[in-house]
Amino acid sequence: MNLSCDLDDVMAKQVTPEHYQLKIVLYQIEPVIWREVSVPSSATFLELHQVLQAAMGWEDKHLHEFRHGKGKRLTSVIASVDEDIVKGDDFREESGVTLKEMLGRKRFPTRMLYRYDFREDWIHEVAFLRKVECDEAKAKVLGGERNCPPEDAGGAHGYLACIGGDLDWMDDSYDPARFDAKLAQKRVAKVKCG
Repeated sequence: MNLSCDLDDVMAKQVTPEHYQLKIVLYQIEPVIWREVSVPSSATFLELHQVLQAAMGWEDKHLHEFRHGKGKRLTSVIASVDEDIVKGDDFREESGVTLKEMLGRKRFPTRMLYRYDFREDWIHEVAFLRKVECDEAKAKVLGGERNCPPEDAGGAHGYLACIGGDLDWMDDSYDPARFDAKLAQKRVAKVKCG
């Protein structure tokens, strides 16, 4: 038995972690607020939710859901089990579905909606751009622009009215143009995926 050959075979079979690169765009806000992240394919949708919250700068204080489907009909839902979640045509519990299970055979790019805070209705487009090999097992921030709106800002209309000067309730330290990539990466690095 040749041990060096067996070791080479084992080393060759080790798999480089597979990631999905995705771009998150917050709807109804101009100039655009966006993030680009890389997430392990083994992550569940609950973990993806946590990555999106950390990357965007939300505080995870409200309900959320992922919506997908064919054409303009986005009636399939991936979310937590909660009485306020409308289940739609096809409901799947987010901690039981991995990105690889959902996206494994899809062509890229592919999109779905991420809805956060049903009262204020923050809608994000999540575009899964590509599948890549990655030397890390953790999610990471690849880029972004502009600061996430503060929690409970009144939705897109309330937020835009406030930064436009029509409403005066926002904290003076809030800078809508500032995106702190290091802080976003620090928050995302704390999320355990896969």
